[in-house]
Amino acid sequence: MTASIVYKGQLRCECTHLQSGTVIETDAPTDNRGKGERFSPTDTLCVALATCIVTTMALKATDMQIELADTSIAVTKHMLSDPRRIGKIDVILTFPASLQLLEKDRVILQRVGDNCPVAKSLHPELNVNIEYHWALSAP
Repeated sequence: MTASIVYKGQLRCECTHLQSGTVIETDAPTDNRGKGERFSPTDTLCVALATCIVTTMALKATDMQIELADTSIAVTKHMLSDPRRIGKIDVILTFPASLQLLEKDRVILQRVGDNCPVAKSLHPELNVNIEYHWALSAP
């Protein structure tokens, strides 16, 4: 088992990662009768995608002797209704200016990011837009 989840009432859940004991809580969003005081379940899906992209890239980057520390990621979720679901996820990765990579290395890392396990697990009708903002090219 990966996690233990307890519904706490008032549209909130407490999720415990069994291996580490780390706890996260979820809350329904304000547009769906929640307080919006925690990540919503759909927020966690979007965060899972973004963190999987950069983590998978970092695994490959380590093999290439490249460090991706200080990469920042902006994630935007776009909801649809009827039925209520995520319609689009925008993920924008911005790499530190100090990271100067050759084009071939950027292409390799982007392909890895585009094919991370979470991206490959999402429904094909979900519109996923991933942008990679790199510092100026290395010579």
